[in-house]
Amino acid sequence: MANSKCRWECPEQWSEWSEWLAAGLHARNRWRLPVLMTGMLLASGRRTVTTWLRAAGVSDDFQAYYYFLTRVGRKSESIATQLVALLLRALPLPARVLLVIDDSPTKRYGPKVEGADVHHNPTPGPANQPFLYGHLWVTISLTLRHPEWGALALPLRAMLYVRKKTMATIPKSRGWQRFATKLQLAARLVEWIVPLLKKTEKTVWIVVDGGYTKRPFLQRALKTGVVVVGRLRKDAALRDLPPKRKKGGRRGRGRPRKYGKNRLSLAKRAGQQRGWKTLACTLYGEATTKTYKTFLATYAPVGGVLRVVLVKEDHGWYAFFCTDPNASVQEILEAFADRVPIEQDFHDVKEVWGSGQQQVRNIGTNLAVYNLNLWMHTLVELWAWNKSHEELCDRSDSPWDDAQRRPSHANRRKALRRQILRNELSTITTTWSLPRKIIQLAENLMALAA
Repeated sequence: MANSKCRWECPEQWSEWSEWLAAGLHARNRWRLPVLMTGMLLASGRRTVTTWLRAAGVSDDFQAYYYFLTRVGRKSESIATQLVALLLRALPLPARVLLVIDDSPTKRYGPKVEGADVHHNPTPGPANQPFLYGHLWVTISLTLRHPEWGALALPLRAMLYVRKKTMATIPKSRGWQRFATKLQLAARLVEWIVPLLKKTEKTVWIVVDGGYTKRPFLQRALKTGVVVVGRLRKDAALRDLPPKRKKGGRRGRGRPRKYGKNRLSLAKRAGQQRGWKTLACTLYGEATTKTYKTFLATYAPVGGVLRVVLVKEDHGWYAFFCTDPNASVQEILEAFADRVPIEQDFHDVKEVWGSGQQQVRNIGTNLAVYNLNLWMHTLVELWAWNKSHEELCDRSDSPWDDAQRRPSHANRRKALRRQILRNELSTITTTWSLPRKIIQLAENLMALAA
């Protein structure tokens, strides 16, 4: 062991959290995780692993940290479990917990990047590139409503989707031999986290986009006892409710019907001018009024009854569903709207934390660095949860900006960096008596660095 302690003076709360996450690793090398996390927080420029280590002050022992990342990748489930336990203890979670599942790619470059392949590009940009080369991550996040900032998503864990034809390029020594679709990976994430939340007697709702409203995911997810909210295809094969059996009447041969006899057409229901109602609700942080229709139907991928909500917009209509028939329209629409922050997570993880820039090729190491970026994002949001606007950002030097705009994730990360640098300066001034001009110069340099 070259150095068992980080050389930076981190806030006590942050140090406790990083050690708590490290408890998911073997005692022999868990001390490296807080050091690596501090390096990630203070790194600037291109966020490679080398930049992390340089910011953390690691020099001679650098190679051991690369081997350590492989162990982090293998133990990602244990570390993520520690993170969930931390959030349950540190945040006032509501009785109904909302989870969001979605996938996002990260661009990679160079040969022999294990698990990388060509994937659909969700943000083609001005060049209109429909595909990109890199990794695809199926991610689960916890969505909460902050009292001042609205809905926020805290990423918990990601699993790497590897295309079936790419499996042969991964060495067998990696232990990555079983192919799984994105739907199966999403189901595994649900099967991992729901038992952790059920121990606290929480009701769990999971929000997914239309790509995950399919049988392989829905059937496995519903077996865990969760409620699923999502978007339906406009040509979804819905049926009406089965006929009710009369009380005291003789039951016919065979099992009772689970699905109705008649096929339902969402397009016809949306095209019918009668039956539309209006509802006041809060979507995307703003009060709005929606025009909707709702009814009960049966759907084979769900295995029974679900509530369908049609929403009329200026540019068309959309169909949403909830596997809880007793859920209200307002609950369904607001839950689906709270899915949007995970898209902001993907942006912040790439732009603020530099996901995809780490320049590692081993598939286990890639799994480690992406999840580390997710966990750092969540811990920074947790650290800033009870901080005031003034503590997190100061826009006095930017008169063109809105001073009351909510602090971005980059602002929260910079505030934590400033806190670490102030702690370091405070330690120096306590030990040494420095001139006021030197202290002022150091504070100015810290502001530039953070």
